[in-house]
Amino acid sequence: HVLPERQLKELQKAILDFMQTQGYAESSQVFARETDNEGFVADATDRHHNLLAKKWTSVIRLQKKIMDLETRLSKLQDDIATGAVGLRRAAKPTEWLPRPPAKQKLAQHRLPITGVRFHPQYTVLATASEDMTVKIWDSESGDFERTLKGHTKSVQGMAFDAKGAVLVTCSADLTLRVWDVADEYKCVRTLHGHDHCVSAVSFLGPDKLVSASRDKTVKVWELSTGYCIRTLAGHAAWVRDVSVSPDARMICTASNDQSIRLWDPATGECKGDMRGHENVVEAARFAPPAAHPALRRLAGLPPAPRPPRPSSAAGVDATNGEADAVENAAQFIISGARDKTLRLWDATTSTLLHTF
Repeated sequence: HVLPERQLKELQKAILDFMQTQGYAESSQVFARETDNEGFVADATDRHHNLLAKKWTSVIRLQKKIMDLETRLSKLQDDIATGAVGLRRAAKPTEWLPRPPAKQKLAQHRLPITGVRFHPQYTVLATASEDMTVKIWDSESGDFERTLKGHTKSVQGMAFDAKGAVLVTCSADLTLRVWDVADEYKCVRTLHGHDHCVSAVSFLGPDKLVSASRDKTVKVWELSTGYCIRTLAGHAAWVRDVSVSPDARMICTASNDQSIRLWDPATGECKGDMRGHENVVEAARFAPPAAHPALRRLAGLPPAPRPPRPSSAAGVDATNGEADAVENAAQFIISGARDKTLRLWDATTSTLLHTF
């Protein structure tokens, strides 16, 4: 027998109880005779009463629970495979970052990779390298799609425009190149003007670019014509990085001269000079508006003032516009340097707020 003798007898009596309570008289008599249980009578006080039905519903409930657990296990296995474990309910800061194994490993470049950019709309990834190329990948599957060739030295930086129609790259060959994404990444324009390695590039609105260079300058370009329309000079050494504020009205730059500068690209005027790092400043970025409230709390600043309540529909539109302008303005800058620190700055006063 599959079951031990005692459990077999228990099952037989539970089956007999079920048959008798359901009115299967003839079947129960035959079953009782064949199992040597003649004389068994269903009794509501007996422990076998309704036992078969209870066991059956328990099996159904357990089966459903097993299916739910199998689904959760499968999801956790997928999270482990993609390195996403702990991201949604991470209680410890050490669990916030993805963990191995990596979802994809992209291997095509022959020399160190200098930059990575995601397309703003599509599952496209662009990578720049010292091997003088830019490579395009499918960021979901990891499939390699194409190589962009044209630069004659290391590609130092890249930027997609807001719509993802254009990719701009900058290089140690002193040039920037404009690639038409829709036309199979054809190079449609090469921008000349810098006298040394071009370190970084960023979009300044839909038709303007801003680039930083080792020639100690920052240049503003008109994308449609390819002309340099303004040169910002003031740094005493290599300009490593350039970033555009959320409202595209200001830019900040990081330099080997250990400073971060804030500029008005429309006039070329330097609006702020932030100093405190003790080595080369590699990067500087404007904080995104979503981070402003948290950064104010970190720095001990009061909450941003809210615009007054309007008295008309026109006032509502005006107030909303004012609120958006304040929210997207250049409020905070964070910089990273070779002195092993990150520093948070007040962009309006150029004062140091916090050191990480």
